[in-house]
Amino acid sequence: MTTNQADDRPTPDSHRLVLGAAAVTTGLMAGTFFIFSCAVMPALGRSDDRTFVEVMQNVNDVIENPVFFAGFFGALVLTAVAAWQHRRSPGPRGWIVAALVLYTLAFLFTSAVNVPLNNALAGAGDPAHLADPAAVRDRFEDAWNAWNAVRAVLCTAALALLLRAPYAVARRRTGPGAYPVPPQEPPYFASADGSSASR
Repeated sequence: MTTNQADDRPTPDSHRLVLGAAAVTTGLMAGTFFIFSCAVMPALGRSDDRTFVEVMQNVNDVIENPVFFAGFFGALVLTAVAAWQHRRSPGPRGWIVAALVLYTLAFLFTSAVNVPLNNALAGAGDPAHLADPAAVRDRFEDAWNAWNAVRAVLCTAALALLLRAPYAVARRRTGPGAYPVPPQEPPYFASADGSSASR
C-alpha cells in the first residue's frame, strides 16, 4: 500500500522537465531525418553524379556541429535519464523505456550504417577528380536513403511514446484501476470542539 501511495504522488517538476526535453530533442532528430527523406535526398536525386557526391560530402561535413550533436546525443541521454527517474512509476515507465529502445536502435543504425557510408563517401576524394562518380554514388545513395527512412520512423515512434507517457500518469490517477483515495473526515468531526458540540 505504501508503494501505491508513493506512485500517486505528483510528478516532480524536474522529472517533467527532463521528459519534456527528451521529447523535444527526439522530435528534432525525427524532423532532421524526415526532412532528408522527403526533401533533401529527393532533390539531390535529380542532380548529376558529381553534384550529388559533392553536396553530400559537404552536408556530411557541416552537420558535424555542436547543435546537431546536442540533439543526437541529448535525445539518448535525456530519454535514459527520464526512464530512470520514472523507474517507480508504472504508468509512464513502460512508454519511456519503449521510446528509449526505439531511439537507441536509431542511434545504433546511424553509427553502424549511415556514418560508415558517409565516411566512405568522404574517402572517395574530390568529386571533380573522380574517375567514376556514378559508381561512388551507387554505393552510397540507395543504402543511405533506406536506413535514413528506418531511423526517421524509429525516432518518430519514440517521440510518440514520449508524448504519450504523461497521459499514462493522468489515467492511472483518474481512470479505471486507479488507486482508491480514502475519504477524508470533515474537519468539524475531526476536531475536539466539533465532537463536544455535537454532544
